[in-house]
Amino acid sequence: MQRIPEEINRVLTDHCSDLLFCPTERAVENLKKEGITEGVYLTGDVMVDAVKQNITIAERVSTVLNDLNVKPKDYYLVTVHRAENTDNMNRLRNIVDALCEVNGNVIFPCHPRTEKALKKFGLWDKLKRNVNVIKPVGYLDMLVLEKNAKKIITDLGGVQKEAYIFKVPCITLRDRTEWIETVEDGWNILVGANSE
Repeated sequence: MQRIPEEINRVLTDHCSDLLFCPTERAVENLKKEGITEGVYLTGDVMVDAVKQNITIAERVSTVLNDLNVKPKDYYLVTVHRAENTDNMNRLRNIVDALCEVNGNVIFPCHPRTEKALKKFGLWDKLKRNVNVIKPVGYLDMLVLEKNAKKIITDLGGVQKEAYIFKVPCITLRDRTEWIETVEDGWNILVGANSE
């Protein structure tokens, strides 16, 4: 079974930790299945607190929507930079093909390693013709882009969770996710690199 790198790190860290602060009841149950019951506390999700605190700041200071000349709920936001997608020419080609077929404004803050892979595989020019590829943005601008997107298309775990917090539908370009609750609650769909 293929495992998510973050999950491998979580298991290793959890088994050598004395205190474990869990965001969900499922996380507590998973630890119990692994034989860890001491020092486990259900605390809630610190990411929710961070997003709620920082979106208030972001909406005061960010000019990203004006800078990009976009209106709320009138664009799709894309992030791609996991190795499983960027290092695999077929997966990356499928993703680019799908993005180029989206009927609407697609904003893609492009990670440097993704840009490098797109150029290496000869996909950069096609993407740039069809998608609004921009330089990476900071955390506050990203929160504003996420909150105001029509939908989010991503391969990043944190972005999936932020989409869920903002109640923005998410399409995840992976075969599995660490945030199963987002799929079960109907806010996230796993599509891998299937361009359909």
